Amino acid sequence: MLEYSKDQEEKLLKSIITDLKPRIASQMLPGMPAYIVFMLIRHLDHINDDKNVRSLIQGGISHIKKTIKKRGQTDIELKTLWLSNTLRLLHCLKQYSGEPQFQAESTVKQIEHCLRNFDLSAYRRVLSDIAVWIYQGITKVMEEEVQPGLVVALLEHEGIGGLSGDKPRPMRGRAGSTGNDLDTPTHLDPKEALDGLLTQLTRFHLVLQKHGLDPEIISQIFRQIFYYLCAGSLNNLLLRKDMCHWSRGMQIRYNIAQLEQWARDQNLEDTGSKVIDTLLPIIQATQLLQARKSEEDVPGICDMCDKLRVSQIIKILNLYTPADEFEERVSPAFVRKIQNKLQERAMEEAKNQVTLLMDTKFSFAVRFPFNPSNINFAELEIPEMYNNLPTLVRKV
Repeated sequence: MLEYSKDQEEKLLKSIITDLKPRIASQMLPGMPAYIVFMLIRHLDHINDDKNVRSLIQGGISHIKKTIKKRGQTDIELKTLWLSNTLRLLHCLKQYSGEPQFQAESTVKQIEHCLRNFDLSAYRRVLSDIAVWIYQGITKVMEEEVQPGLVVALLEHEGIGGLSGDKPRPMRGRAGSTGNDLDTPTHLDPKEALDGLLTQLTRFHLVLQKHGLDPEIISQIFRQIFYYLCAGSLNNLLLRKDMCHWSRGMQIRYNIAQLEQWARDQNLEDTGSKVIDTLLPIIQATQLLQARKSEEDVPGICDMCDKLRVSQIIKILNLYTPADEFEERVSPAFVRKIQNKLQERAMEEAKNQVTLLMDTKFSFAVRFPFNPSNINFAELEIPEMYNNLPTLVRKV
Protein backbone atom coordinates (compact mmCIF):
# COMPACT_ATOMS: atom_id res chain seq x y z
CA MET A 1 0.00 0.00 0.00
CA LEU A 2 1.01 3.61 -0.53
CA GLU A 3 0.01 6.47 1.74
CA TYR A 4 -0.09 10.11 0.64
CA SER A 5 -1.04 13.46 2.10
CA LYS A 6 -4.63 14.20 0.97
CA ASP A 7 -3.89 17.88 0.31
CA GLN A 8 -1.18 16.74 -2.15
CA GLU A 9 -3.57 14.77 -4.38
CA GLU A 10 -3.39 17.15 -7.36
CA LYS A 11 0.41 17.36 -7.19
CA LEU A 12 0.62 13.58 -6.86
CA LEU A 13 -1.58 12.88 -9.91
CA LYS A 14 0.36 15.45 -11.91
CA SER A 15 3.59 13.57 -11.11
CA ILE A 16 2.11 10.11 -11.79
CA ILE A 17 0.27 11.00 -15.01
CA THR A 18 0.64 14.47 -16.52
CA ASP A 19 4.42 14.86 -16.15
CA LEU A 20 5.32 11.27 -17.11
CA LYS A 21 7.17 11.12 -20.43
CA PRO A 22 6.89 7.92 -22.51
CA ARG A 23 10.69 7.80 -22.70
CA ILE A 24 10.91 7.53 -18.89
CA ALA A 25 7.97 5.13 -18.67
CA SER A 26 9.61 2.75 -21.15
CA GLN A 27 12.54 2.32 -18.73
CA MET A 28 10.25 1.19 -15.90
CA LEU A 29 8.12 -1.88 -15.30
CA PRO A 30 5.19 -1.80 -17.80
CA GLY A 31 2.05 -0.73 -15.93
CA MET A 32 3.99 1.02 -13.14
CA PRO A 33 1.68 4.12 -13.07
CA ALA A 34 -1.38 1.85 -12.79
CA TYR A 35 0.20 -0.23 -10.02
CA ILE A 36 1.05 2.93 -8.06
CA VAL A 37 -2.51 4.29 -8.38
CA PHE A 38 -3.89 0.94 -7.24
CA MET A 39 -1.55 0.83 -4.22
CA LEU A 40 -2.84 4.31 -3.28
CA ILE A 41 -6.42 3.00 -3.65
CA ARG A 42 -5.57 -0.02 -1.45
CA HIS A 43 -4.45 2.23 1.41
CA LEU A 44 -7.60 4.39 1.14
CA ASP A 45 -9.65 1.17 1.20
CA HIS A 46 -7.64 -0.02 4.24
CA ILE A 47 -8.49 3.16 6.19
CA ASN A 48 -12.05 3.17 4.77
CA ASP A 49 -11.74 6.67 3.26
CA ASP A 50 -14.66 6.65 0.81
CA LYS A 51 -14.45 10.35 -0.08
CA ASN A 52 -10.78 10.31 -1.07
CA VAL A 53 -10.85 7.00 -2.93
CA ARG A 54 -13.48 8.39 -5.29
CA SER A 55 -11.66 11.70 -5.57
CA LEU A 56 -8.40 9.89 -6.44
CA ILE A 57 -9.93 7.67 -9.13
CA GLN A 58 -11.95 10.48 -10.72
CA GLY A 59 -8.90 12.76 -10.59
CA GLY A 60 -6.74 10.09 -12.23
CA ILE A 61 -9.24 9.60 -15.05
CA SER A 62 -9.47 13.36 -15.57
CA HIS A 63 -5.65 13.71 -15.74
CA ILE A 64 -5.37 10.89 -18.32
CA LYS A 65 -8.02 12.50 -20.56
CA LYS A 66 -6.45 15.96 -20.26
CA THR A 67 -2.94 14.63 -20.97
CA ILE A 68 -4.06 12.90 -24.17
CA LYS A 69 -6.16 15.86 -25.35
CA LYS A 70 -3.35 18.33 -24.67
CA ARG A 71 -0.23 16.40 -25.69
CA GLY A 72 -1.24 13.18 -27.35
CA GLN A 73 -3.63 13.91 -30.21
CA THR A 74 -1.17 12.63 -32.82
CA ASP A 75 1.31 10.94 -30.47
CA ILE A 76 0.88 7.16 -30.77
CA GLU A 77 3.40 6.47 -28.02
CA LEU A 78 1.72 8.70 -25.42
CA LYS A 79 -1.68 7.21 -26.29
CA THR A 80 -0.25 3.68 -26.03
CA LEU A 81 1.30 4.43 -22.63
CA TRP A 82 -2.08 5.46 -21.23
CA LEU A 83 -4.10 2.75 -22.98
CA SER A 84 -1.78 0.17 -21.41
CA ASN A 85 -2.04 1.74 -17.94
CA THR A 86 -5.80 2.36 -18.10
CA LEU A 87 -6.27 -1.32 -18.92
CA ARG A 88 -3.81 -2.41 -16.22
CA LEU A 89 -5.76 -0.38 -13.61
CA LEU A 90 -8.99 -1.93 -14.94
CA HIS A 91 -7.48 -5.42 -14.57
CA CYS A 92 -6.31 -4.58 -11.02
CA LEU A 93 -9.80 -3.41 -10.00
CA LYS A 94 -11.11 -6.79 -11.20
CA GLN A 95 -8.28 -8.98 -9.87
CA TYR A 96 -8.43 -7.44 -6.37
CA SER A 97 -12.21 -6.95 -6.18
CA GLY A 98 -12.70 -10.16 -4.21
CA GLU A 99 -14.97 -11.59 -6.93
CA PRO A 100 -14.12 -15.31 -7.37
CA GLN A 101 -14.22 -15.23 -11.21
CA PHE A 102 -11.20 -12.91 -11.22
CA GLN A 103 -9.12 -14.90 -8.70
CA ALA A 104 -8.43 -18.14 -10.59
CA GLU A 105 -4.80 -17.18 -11.31
CA SER A 106 -4.11 -15.14 -8.15
CA THR A 107 -1.61 -16.26 -5.52
CA VAL A 108 -2.55 -16.53 -1.83
CA LYS A 109 -0.66 -13.27 -1.22
CA GLN A 110 -2.57 -11.49 -4.02
CA ILE A 111 -5.91 -12.68 -2.60
CA GLU A 112 -4.85 -11.19 0.77
CA HIS A 113 -4.39 -7.84 -1.02
CA CYS A 114 -8.04 -7.71 -2.19
CA LEU A 115 -10.07 -4.59 -1.37
CA ARG A 116 -11.97 -4.96 1.90
CA ASN A 117 -14.39 -2.02 2.13
CA PHE A 118 -15.26 -0.62 -1.28
CA ASP A 119 -17.08 -1.92 -4.34
CA LEU A 120 -15.41 0.01 -7.17
CA SER A 121 -17.06 -1.99 -9.98
CA ALA A 122 -18.80 1.18 -11.31
CA TYR A 123 -15.37 2.60 -12.18
CA ARG A 124 -14.54 -0.47 -14.28
CA ARG A 125 -17.14 0.64 -16.84
CA VAL A 126 -15.71 4.17 -16.86
CA LEU A 127 -12.12 2.91 -17.33
CA SER A 128 -13.26 0.57 -20.11
CA ASP A 129 -14.92 3.50 -21.93
CA ILE A 130 -11.75 5.62 -21.58
CA ALA A 131 -9.70 2.69 -22.94
CA VAL A 132 -12.01 2.41 -26.00
CA TRP A 133 -11.61 6.15 -26.63
CA ILE A 134 -7.79 5.94 -26.45
CA TYR A 135 -7.75 2.75 -28.58
CA GLN A 136 -9.80 4.44 -31.31
CA GLY A 137 -7.47 7.43 -31.17
CA ILE A 138 -4.46 5.12 -31.76
CA THR A 139 -6.04 3.40 -34.80
CA LYS A 140 -7.11 6.77 -36.25
CA VAL A 141 -3.56 8.18 -36.07
CA MET A 142 -2.14 4.97 -37.59
CA GLU A 143 -4.65 5.09 -40.45
CA GLU A 144 -3.76 8.72 -41.15
CA GLU A 145 -0.06 7.80 -41.24
CA VAL A 146 -0.39 4.85 -43.65
CA GLN A 147 -2.95 6.51 -45.95
CA PRO A 148 -0.57 8.57 -48.15
CA GLY A 149 1.49 5.55 -49.24
CA LEU A 150 -1.20 2.90 -49.20
CA VAL A 151 -2.10 2.81 -52.92
CA VAL A 152 1.47 3.12 -54.15
CA ALA A 153 2.68 0.36 -51.82
CA LEU A 154 -0.08 -2.17 -52.42
CA LEU A 155 -1.26 -1.49 -55.99
CA GLU A 156 1.59 0.19 -57.86
CA HIS A 157 4.67 -1.49 -56.35
CA GLU A 158 6.11 -4.09 -58.73
CA GLY A 159 7.74 -6.77 -56.60
CA ILE A 160 7.82 -9.38 -59.37
CA GLY A 161 10.44 -8.26 -61.89
CA GLY A 162 9.96 -8.71 -65.64
CA LEU A 163 6.31 -9.71 -65.36
CA SER A 164 4.99 -7.00 -67.65
CA GLY A 165 6.01 -3.78 -69.30
CA ASP A 166 2.89 -1.98 -68.12
CA LYS A 167 3.11 0.79 -65.57
CA PRO A 168 -0.05 1.91 -63.80
CA ARG A 169 -0.81 5.57 -64.35
CA PRO A 170 -0.53 7.63 -61.15
CA MET A 171 -4.06 8.49 -60.11
CA ARG A 172 -4.68 12.10 -59.20
CA GLY A 173 -7.73 13.22 -57.31
CA ARG A 174 -10.09 10.51 -58.55
CA ALA A 175 -13.49 11.19 -57.06
CA GLY A 176 -14.66 8.63 -54.55
CA SER A 177 -17.69 8.25 -52.35
CA THR A 178 -18.04 10.30 -49.20
CA GLY A 179 -15.60 9.21 -46.53
CA ASN A 180 -13.23 7.48 -48.95
CA ASP A 181 -10.08 9.51 -49.50
CA LEU A 182 -8.62 7.95 -52.61
CA ASP A 183 -6.09 10.55 -53.66
CA THR A 184 -2.63 9.16 -54.33
CA PRO A 185 0.43 11.35 -53.87
CA THR A 186 2.72 11.33 -56.89
CA HIS A 187 6.01 11.88 -55.04
CA LEU A 188 6.27 8.35 -53.61
CA ASP A 189 8.53 5.93 -55.46
CA PRO A 190 6.63 2.64 -55.98
CA LYS A 191 9.93 0.76 -55.58
CA GLU A 192 10.29 2.01 -52.00
CA ALA A 193 6.63 2.34 -50.99
CA LEU A 194 6.02 -1.26 -49.87
CA ASP A 195 9.17 -1.36 -47.72
CA GLY A 196 8.13 2.02 -46.32
CA LEU A 197 4.70 0.68 -45.35
CA LEU A 198 6.17 -2.42 -43.67
CA THR A 199 8.66 -0.19 -41.80
CA GLN A 200 5.75 1.95 -40.54
CA LEU A 201 3.88 -1.14 -39.34
CA THR A 202 7.01 -2.42 -37.56
CA ARG A 203 7.47 0.95 -35.83
CA PHE A 204 3.83 0.89 -34.66
CA HIS A 205 4.28 -2.67 -33.37
CA LEU A 206 7.43 -1.81 -31.40
CA VAL A 207 5.71 1.17 -29.72
CA LEU A 208 2.71 -0.98 -28.73
CA GLN A 209 4.98 -3.66 -27.26
CA LYS A 210 7.29 -1.22 -25.50
CA HIS A 211 4.60 -0.09 -23.05
CA GLY A 212 3.36 -3.59 -22.25
CA LEU A 213 0.08 -3.56 -24.16
CA ASP A 214 -1.62 -6.98 -24.01
CA PRO A 215 -0.95 -9.09 -27.16
CA GLU A 216 -4.72 -9.47 -27.74
CA ILE A 217 -5.10 -5.69 -27.93
CA ILE A 218 -2.12 -5.33 -30.28
CA SER A 219 -3.68 -7.91 -32.62
CA GLN A 220 -7.03 -6.09 -32.54
CA ILE A 221 -5.31 -2.81 -33.45
CA PHE A 222 -3.61 -4.42 -36.47
CA ARG A 223 -6.84 -6.13 -37.48
CA GLN A 224 -8.33 -2.63 -37.75
CA ILE A 225 -5.32 -1.28 -39.67
CA PHE A 226 -5.32 -4.25 -42.08
CA TYR A 227 -9.04 -3.66 -42.73
CA TYR A 228 -8.22 -0.04 -43.58
CA LEU A 229 -5.40 -1.11 -45.92
CA CYS A 230 -7.72 -3.60 -47.62
CA ALA A 231 -10.56 -1.08 -47.99
CA GLY A 232 -8.28 1.65 -49.36
CA SER A 233 -6.59 -0.62 -51.90
CA LEU A 234 -9.78 -2.38 -53.08
CA ASN A 235 -11.70 0.91 -53.43
CA ASN A 236 -8.88 2.25 -55.57
CA LEU A 237 -8.74 -0.87 -57.71
CA LEU A 238 -12.49 -0.61 -58.39
CA LEU A 239 -11.99 2.87 -59.86
CA ARG A 240 -8.96 2.10 -62.06
CA LYS A 241 -9.28 0.25 -65.35
CA ASP A 242 -5.48 0.40 -65.79
CA MET A 243 -5.15 -1.91 -62.77
CA CYS A 244 -7.63 -4.56 -63.87
CA HIS A 245 -5.62 -7.13 -65.82
CA TRP A 246 -3.88 -10.45 -65.15
CA SER A 247 -0.29 -9.31 -64.52
CA ARG A 248 -1.32 -6.44 -62.23
CA GLY A 249 -3.41 -8.93 -60.23
CA MET A 250 -0.24 -10.97 -59.70
CA GLN A 251 1.77 -7.94 -58.61
CA ILE A 252 -0.89 -6.82 -56.13
CA ARG A 253 -1.20 -10.39 -54.76
CA TYR A 254 2.55 -10.41 -54.17
CA ASN A 255 2.35 -7.08 -52.29
CA ILE A 256 -0.54 -8.26 -50.09
CA ALA A 257 1.40 -11.47 -49.36
CA GLN A 258 4.17 -9.32 -47.83
CA LEU A 259 1.59 -7.90 -45.39
CA GLU A 260 0.41 -11.42 -44.51
CA GLN A 261 3.97 -12.58 -43.88
CA TRP A 262 4.70 -9.51 -41.76
CA ALA A 263 1.65 -10.31 -39.58
CA ARG A 264 2.83 -13.92 -39.15
CA ASP A 265 6.36 -12.79 -38.28
CA GLN A 266 4.93 -10.59 -35.49
CA ASN A 267 2.77 -13.52 -34.23
CA LEU A 268 -0.37 -11.40 -34.61
CA GLU A 269 -2.46 -14.47 -35.49
CA ASP A 270 -1.57 -16.25 -32.22
CA THR A 271 -4.31 -14.45 -30.25
CA GLY A 272 -7.15 -15.64 -32.50
CA SER A 273 -7.93 -12.14 -33.79
CA LYS A 274 -7.96 -13.24 -37.46
CA VAL A 275 -5.88 -10.25 -38.54
CA ILE A 276 -5.04 -11.68 -41.99
CA ASP A 277 -8.69 -12.53 -42.77
CA THR A 278 -9.45 -8.81 -43.04
CA LEU A 279 -7.36 -8.80 -46.26
CA LEU A 280 -9.57 -11.39 -47.98
CA PRO A 281 -11.60 -8.93 -50.14
CA ILE A 282 -8.47 -7.53 -51.86
CA ILE A 283 -6.90 -11.02 -52.03
CA GLN A 284 -10.02 -12.36 -53.77
CA ALA A 285 -10.04 -9.37 -56.14
CA THR A 286 -6.49 -10.27 -57.25
CA GLN A 287 -7.50 -13.92 -57.65
CA LEU A 288 -10.42 -12.82 -59.82
CA LEU A 289 -8.04 -10.84 -62.04
CA GLN A 290 -5.83 -13.92 -62.43
CA ALA A 291 -8.60 -16.52 -62.83
CA ARG A 292 -9.57 -18.11 -66.14
CA LYS A 293 -12.84 -16.54 -67.28
CA SER A 294 -14.64 -19.11 -69.41
CA GLU A 295 -18.25 -20.16 -68.87
CA GLU A 296 -17.32 -23.42 -67.12
CA ASP A 297 -15.39 -21.36 -64.53
CA VAL A 298 -18.51 -19.52 -63.32
CA PRO A 299 -19.25 -21.75 -60.25
CA GLY A 300 -15.59 -21.76 -59.14
CA ILE A 301 -15.29 -17.98 -59.44
CA CYS A 302 -18.51 -17.42 -57.46
CA ASP A 303 -17.29 -19.73 -54.67
CA MET A 304 -13.80 -18.18 -54.67
CA CYS A 305 -15.11 -14.60 -54.27
CA ASP A 306 -17.29 -15.09 -51.18
CA LYS A 307 -15.81 -12.03 -49.40
CA LEU A 308 -16.42 -9.71 -52.37
CA ARG A 309 -19.75 -8.02 -52.94
CA VAL A 310 -21.59 -8.95 -56.14
CA SER A 311 -21.30 -5.35 -57.39
CA GLN A 312 -17.52 -5.50 -56.85
CA ILE A 313 -17.18 -8.79 -58.79
CA ILE A 314 -19.19 -7.40 -61.73
CA LYS A 315 -17.29 -4.09 -61.66
CA ILE A 316 -13.89 -5.85 -61.81
CA LEU A 317 -15.06 -8.09 -64.67
CA ASN A 318 -16.35 -5.08 -66.61
CA LEU A 319 -13.07 -3.21 -66.08
CA TYR A 320 -10.93 -6.25 -66.96
CA THR A 321 -8.51 -5.76 -69.87
CA PRO A 322 -6.91 -8.77 -71.62
CA ALA A 323 -3.15 -9.04 -71.09
CA ASP A 324 -2.46 -9.44 -74.83
CA GLU A 325 -4.16 -10.21 -78.15
CA PHE A 326 -4.18 -13.95 -77.36
CA GLU A 327 -6.36 -13.56 -74.26
CA GLU A 328 -10.08 -13.27 -74.90
CA ARG A 329 -12.09 -10.35 -73.56
CA VAL A 330 -14.61 -11.03 -70.79
CA SER A 331 -17.82 -11.66 -72.73
CA PRO A 332 -21.16 -10.08 -71.73
CA ALA A 333 -22.57 -13.64 -71.63
CA PHE A 334 -20.00 -14.63 -69.01
CA VAL A 335 -20.83 -11.59 -66.86
CA ARG A 336 -24.56 -12.39 -67.15
CA LYS A 337 -23.92 -15.97 -66.01
CA ILE A 338 -22.02 -14.66 -62.97
CA GLN A 339 -24.92 -12.29 -62.21
CA ASN A 340 -27.48 -15.10 -62.51
CA LYS A 341 -25.45 -17.41 -60.28
CA LEU A 342 -25.10 -14.66 -57.63
CA GLN A 343 -28.66 -13.37 -57.89
CA GLU A 344 -29.66 -14.37 -54.35
CA ARG A 345 -26.54 -12.78 -52.89
CA ALA A 346 -27.18 -9.60 -54.90
CA MET A 347 -30.77 -9.36 -53.61
CA GLU A 348 -29.58 -9.78 -50.03
CA GLU A 349 -26.95 -7.06 -50.53
CA ALA A 350 -29.54 -4.71 -52.10
CA LYS A 351 -31.83 -5.28 -49.10
CA ASN A 352 -28.97 -4.32 -46.77
CA GLN A 353 -28.07 -1.29 -48.94
CA VAL A 354 -24.53 -2.57 -49.50
CA THR A 355 -22.38 -0.15 -51.51
CA LEU A 356 -19.76 -0.78 -54.19
CA LEU A 357 -16.92 0.76 -52.17
CA MET A 358 -15.85 -0.51 -48.74
CA ASP A 359 -16.43 1.82 -45.79
CA THR A 360 -12.99 3.10 -44.77
CA LYS A 361 -14.48 4.48 -41.53
CA PHE A 362 -15.82 1.10 -40.33
CA SER A 363 -14.53 -0.01 -36.91
CA PHE A 364 -14.58 -3.49 -35.37
CA ALA A 365 -15.98 -3.79 -31.84
CA VAL A 366 -13.17 -3.67 -29.25
CA ARG A 367 -12.71 -6.35 -26.57
CA PHE A 368 -10.51 -6.07 -23.49
CA PRO A 369 -10.05 -9.63 -22.13
CA PHE A 370 -9.22 -9.86 -18.41
CA ASN A 371 -5.46 -10.23 -17.95
CA PRO A 372 -4.34 -10.59 -14.31
CA SER A 373 -0.78 -9.72 -13.30
CA ASN A 374 1.63 -11.74 -11.15
CA ILE A 375 3.04 -8.64 -9.40
CA ASN A 376 3.51 -8.80 -5.64
CA PHE A 377 2.82 -5.26 -4.38
CA ALA A 378 4.95 -5.83 -1.28
CA GLU A 379 8.03 -6.13 -3.51
CA LEU A 380 7.22 -3.21 -5.84
CA GLU A 381 9.58 -0.25 -5.51
CA ILE A 382 9.00 3.16 -7.08
CA PRO A 383 11.96 4.12 -9.30
CA GLU A 384 13.86 7.29 -8.34
CA MET A 385 13.56 8.51 -11.96
CA TYR A 386 9.76 8.70 -11.60
CA ASN A 387 9.19 12.48 -11.18
CA ASN A 388 10.19 12.63 -7.47
CA LEU A 389 7.29 10.34 -6.60
CA PRO A 390 9.18 8.66 -3.72
CA THR A 391 9.04 12.04 -1.90
CA LEU A 392 5.22 12.25 -2.24
CA VAL A 393 4.23 8.79 -1.03
CA ARG A 394 5.11 6.42 1.79
CA LYS A 395 4.99 2.65 1.58
CA VAL A 396 2.97 1.05 4.38
